[in-house]
Amino acid sequence: MSKFIIQGGKELAGEVRISGSKNAALPIIAATVLVKGKITLYNVPNIQDVQTMFEIIRGIGGKVTKKNNKMIIDTSKINTYEIPENLMRKMRSSVILAGAIIGKYNKANFSYPGGCEIGSRPIDLHLKGFEKLGINIKEEYGEIICNAEKIEGTQIHLDFPSVGATENIILAACLAEGTTILTNAAKEPEIEDMVKFLNKAGAKIRGAGTDRVEIIGVKKLFEISYNIMPDRIEAGTYLVAGAITGGNVKIINANPNHIEPILDKLEEANCMLKIGKNCVELKAPKRIKAVDIKTMPYPGFPTDMQSIFGALLSTAKGTSIITENIFENRFKYIQELNRMGAKINVEGRTAIIKGAKRIQGTNVVASDLRGGAALVIEALTAKGITQIENIHYILRGYEDIVEKLKSLGAKIFVEE
Repeated sequence: MSKFIIQGGKELAGEVRISGSKNAALPIIAATVLVKGKITLYNVPNIQDVQTMFEIIRGIGGKVTKKNNKMIIDTSKINTYEIPENLMRKMRSSVILAGAIIGKYNKANFSYPGGCEIGSRPIDLHLKGFEKLGINIKEEYGEIICNAEKIEGTQIHLDFPSVGATENIILAACLAEGTTILTNAAKEPEIEDMVKFLNKAGAKIRGAGTDRVEIIGVKKLFEISYNIMPDRIEAGTYLVAGAITGGNVKIINANPNHIEPILDKLEEANCMLKIGKNCVELKAPKRIKAVDIKTMPYPGFPTDMQSIFGALLSTAKGTSIITENIFENRFKYIQELNRMGAKINVEGRTAIIKGAKRIQGTNVVASDLRGGAALVIEALTAKGITQIENIHYILRGYEDIVEKLKSLGAKIFVEE
């Protein structure tokens, strides 16, 4: 199994280009199923989750050709409404294909999705939304069977603003008869990006980015090309890498408006920021100040950045408190940080972090994508060498992470 070997203690400095968004690319790739023909996507991140989504597209009859970060998806030969179980179980985001396939065929067969084990992430909200659209759902031997004579517009209220459920309902309702009104919808920028893609292809969707989304059914969608938005979590990760090492890091090809809660907390921690139209430059103090974090749905502080800030705050001056309000099992990484010298106690959904002056490199194990990224962040400031196992989790969501960190001056390599 491959490992990261990181020698810490180097101040990071330089410029890093942010890749296309993982969490926008996956639903947009799923949305191509609604189009019969060729879709060209630009700024697609070259990461494992995207490769898995392409495997699923090929598995249901689609054709995918790739050159660097440009992808051409030909959906004209897709001829099945069944998503292969072995591919569904590879990642959580595969469930987003269910809405697209239902929208195309009025039916879909699929199993429960896989992915990182960061807490209960049921798909009940997705299924309730499908039922409101007139879809009959039954479960047989772990397979979810969805069927409808026709899909009709309706009013749907989400009990919680779930990103995945919002995306799935929009996809299922795109080609429905009539208008669907979705309330308490998630507001994430990645949903806005998916809706921009759909509208460019001929959909009629209003209100993305607000808690009320209106989907007016259309007859068909058309072939287009589309440029995927930059990854806000990757942007935040590299800024934190600069902050924890006392460095000076500039991110480019980023959207500062998407990362305002992250920037606010970095400024509160005494980092100096210079914000441009598509870039952010961070200059870190010698030691950051403790801050408190509460994760919330967008536009609040993103849960995907919680573990990464957990690593940062483990070295802060003072005591920080992190409250995780989205997923109940997202503190697994803390045990590994404590093995490196962090002083973190977990009480339910709260982590109390007493900043440590010394972090020591050791052997640690990643257990999920963002928790793995937190270990990389911690290793960058640690004294000595850190060895990180299970790096496949990290590679699921970060394109060229080794090369990008090296370009900033980090001492990191992969040991096969």
